[in-house]
Amino acid sequence: MCGICGWLAAPGSRPDLGAVRRMMDRLERRGPDHEGSFSDGPLALGHRRLSILDLSFHGAQPMIDRENGLALAFNGTIYNHPELRQELRALGHRFTSTGDTEVILKAFAQWGTDCVGHLTGMFAFAIWNLKTGALFLARDRLGIKPLYYTEDPANPMAPLRFASSLPALLAGGSVNTEFDPIALHHQFTLHGSVPAPHTIFKGVRKLAPGHSLLIDAAGKKTLTRYWQIDATERHDLDAQQWQEQIHAGLLKAVKRRLDISDVPVGVLLSGGLDSSLIVALAHEAGIAPQTFTIGFEDQPEEKGSEFEFSDPVAERYQTKHHRFHIPNSQVLERLPEAVAQMSEPMFAQDAVAFYLLSEQVSREVKVVLSGQGADEVFGGYFWYPQMNAAVGDDLSRFAPYYFDRDHNELMSMITAPFRGEDHTSRRIRDELSRIRGSNYINRVLGLDVSTLIVDDPVKRVDNMTMAWGLEARVPFLDHELVELAMQMPAAYKLDLDGKGMLKRIARGRIPDAVIDRPKGYFPVPALKFVRGPFLEFMREILSSPTAQARGLFEPTYVNRLLAEPDRHFTRLQGAKLWHLAVFELWLQQNGI
Repeated sequence: MCGICGWLAAPGSRPDLGAVRRMMDRLERRGPDHEGSFSDGPLALGHRRLSILDLSFHGAQPMIDRENGLALAFNGTIYNHPELRQELRALGHRFTSTGDTEVILKAFAQWGTDCVGHLTGMFAFAIWNLKTGALFLARDRLGIKPLYYTEDPANPMAPLRFASSLPALLAGGSVNTEFDPIALHHQFTLHGSVPAPHTIFKGVRKLAPGHSLLIDAAGKKTLTRYWQIDATERHDLDAQQWQEQIHAGLLKAVKRRLDISDVPVGVLLSGGLDSSLIVALAHEAGIAPQTFTIGFEDQPEEKGSEFEFSDPVAERYQTKHHRFHIPNSQVLERLPEAVAQMSEPMFAQDAVAFYLLSEQVSREVKVVLSGQGADEVFGGYFWYPQMNAAVGDDLSRFAPYYFDRDHNELMSMITAPFRGEDHTSRRIRDELSRIRGSNYINRVLGLDVSTLIVDDPVKRVDNMTMAWGLEARVPFLDHELVELAMQMPAAYKLDLDGKGMLKRIARGRIPDAVIDRPKGYFPVPALKFVRGPFLEFMREILSSPTAQARGLFEPTYVNRLLAEPDRHFTRLQGAKLWHLAVFELWLQQNGI
């Protein structure tokens, strides 16, 4: 919905308003409709608005509540804001706007830091208490909306800056951009995902999903986890009862994301089960949103579009359907643009697809529903059955089917100054042990949903849509639906070759051909099967003077990938050459 930023100076100091201005400028594409700023003592807030709710000036931000002495900068959408408004009115609070922003302010005035537990939706926000001089930062339970902040352990008097994107923080200046060795290991092991609180830079952290951070007037920080996954299986329902419960939960999630908007809402219809089911449930809710599909040129190994599957769904539900076909020449030409909109380096080949699709969609609507999260919540990927069949401890069942590179390969890929311990194995082992539940696959799904997909694909969709002032809503990541699905026995997720429960719900609602087709992925074949001008593009990036001077990648490893790019894929079928090239390109674009 928006972009936010801010600067909290040390006690007795003033914020750098010029730096806040630069951060706001860098966030302009996230919020093209309006901008606003606010300062009070050591604190300055900046906001770029994408108008979705209460389009009047009453919904402008930063929003100030003089009665309660609070100021708010907020990014996201609160789907239960009408119900909360009624509850807060009954408690004596008065409202001057009709949107969700003021509801957060009144909720904080009523419940303090516990307000996050009352909010249903996607959000990242900052609340400044003018009376106490405390700053409160919070992020939604599943990390749908991003929030980055600076950290300098060596200088406790350094200002704390925060923003909706990492490049916005860089624009503010004075960020320590040395590589974080833990993040570097995660980046090239978890296919571009760097779980919070780390980022690729030592000087930048991100607030973890389901967490809040309170900084009091003396500068003391209190990090609180207010929500976590519980993957404990329930066995009090049979298959039919689970189907009814999941269907009801998903219908509610879709409906609330269609209803809560003062502008038209569309659906990104890929031709897969997940987005097709969203269209069917929208129809069930009595709404016919516009639908949008994109396709690319075929390669000998892979088709570049799924129009044959998306068209019948659009026809069945008589949606106003838009199809876009992108030639390879445009993919290569626009690729640097898409990378420039990444808040962190991302390896998924379909990032450019979402970027180009979002450009077209933003000309028609300002809000879209997308199917991200369905595979992780309901067990749709091919590696879940592999893990399920494997034996051994948690890590030995996980790593061989998920890690892009084993530790030894990663150490041969990067040069000696950047080598270190096997940070990723330790992190995955610890995270799996923390998730409640006795079923291994349910705990893996819980890890995916709460930690790994936050930084891809969830971040990818947020970045690429918001680059065009387009808000993406993800009903499969409704936290109430996730809580329910995590307790459903894993067997109902893995049957029927994955996503068994969703396939049962979809039967009769969408064409059988969509349900029964092999699992598909958003295809951008030219970035998976690297050849021709795409190979030369990547060769140029990796052999550039900047890359050579950086000295991160071992030349022998790079040359091996360049010599045989079609032979080096990760276990999840990502092109290893693309990983190196997009990482280096992102660094260069951000002046690193």
